[in-house]
Amino acid sequence: MSMSEPKFFLLTDSPCDFSPKMVEDTGIGMLHFTYTEAGKEDGLNGVDDLFVSRSAHDFYEAVRKGAMPMTSQPSQLEFERTFRECAKLDKPSVYLTLSSGISGCYEGACTALERVKEELGRPDLPIYIVDTKIASTAQYLFIVEAIRQRDKGMAAGDFVRWAEEARYFVQTIFMVDDLDALHRGGRVPRSVAVIGGALDVKPLLTFDLDGALSVIGVTRGRKKGLKKMASFYEKNHNDDMFSSVVTIGNADCPKDAEKLADIIHKSEDTAVTMISTIGPTIGCHVGAGMVSCCFWGADRRKGASVSDKIAHNVKGE
Repeated sequence: MSMSEPKFFLLTDSPCDFSPKMVEDTGIGMLHFTYTEAGKEDGLNGVDDLFVSRSAHDFYEAVRKGAMPMTSQPSQLEFERTFRECAKLDKPSVYLTLSSGISGCYEGACTALERVKEELGRPDLPIYIVDTKIASTAQYLFIVEAIRQRDKGMAAGDFVRWAEEARYFVQTIFMVDDLDALHRGGRVPRSVAVIGGALDVKPLLTFDLDGALSVIGVTRGRKKGLKKMASFYEKNHNDDMFSSVVTIGNADCPKDAEKLADIIHKSEDTAVTMISTIGPTIGCHVGAGMVSCCFWGADRRKGASVSDKIAHNVKGE
């Protein structure tokens, strides 16, 4: 192995909102989710292939017209096939998964890995799985930095420890048009969705310490929502080069993403914004029109509410 070659193979899953070119250029592995409209052969069905087979606009136009697909994580067979391939490599592998707070992907991957270890008779197989406890635009930000750490020559064990710590320094805020899609997918309670609809407001959400969705505010109108998101960045990012990177995601509303970037640049001229398209896996649950803002900031464990800290500790974190 040359000094310039990474010391481990890095893989993640399609809800990270990478483009196909980014996957190819960075040499990471990708496990793909799928989406299906039950009982509709001509419905919105497909593989989350990072909008290769279907454009983002076509996907979200179908959602606007009433399509309600559900998503599925990679199958156990696909997990096992991937881990068998990783076992053939001459170096360790690290899989950074979508948050366990909104998906069973992490648990499914762990189960499949245990079966492969038993099948191969290799209990010490150097494949590691890390629950990022974030998703979409936040996962995009996280994976970009993870690739940088990999390319600096970090060893797999050190990288796993880095990832398990770094995930709590990712700050996230995103705005959706309504909460109905999130409720249908079981991501927020019905009571929260009903209240949001009754008040005719745009909900602002984030990830809690366990990777589940949490409502942190509301706004009347998208323009005010974008300003609140920019204010959230101004108040919570760390003032250094590492923390000046901002990822802005959009679900087929690129003008809103550009507007948010402009607002941030006016107050923080050192900010480096990267605009990404929210993929179909997350898009099935948030609908068209979602805008997100993610960046590196303070340790979220220190700013958590008392109730969140208690719940987090009870779960053994």
